Amino acid sequence: MKTKEKIFSRKTAPSESAKMVESIYGCKWSLTVYQLLASGINRPGEMVRSVEGLTTKVLNQCLRRNVEFGILERISYNEVPPRVEYKVTELGTKFIRILDELEKLQCEIEVEYNKRIHKTTVG
Repeated sequence: MKTKEKIFSRKTAPSESAKMVESIYGCKWSLTVYQLLASGINRPGEMVRSVEGLTTKVLNQCLRRNVEFGILERISYNEVPPRVEYKVTELGTKFIRILDELEKLQCEIEVEYNKRIHKTTVG
């Protein structure tokens, strides 16, 4: 009996990037931080003052997580008083583009879902 050689192996999910997406979506402030950075607000104090409900403690946890993932870079200036700024890394730029695409996909899913619901209630 002739055995056919297998040319495909089992495909697995990209574990690290999946963890990143899950963690970032799990943090309710990360997407807001990205918006702030995109609008030129890059200092923690200014971020807290710019968003209602955002506290320094929660912001610092959010920023730390994003730095650990390599999405953001923390820049410390040797000044008095100390100054810290954050910027999006090259990896972060790619990651945020993927999040933007997921948001577009979510909108498409919602449109399709609403079409199906409307179709079943009308017809």
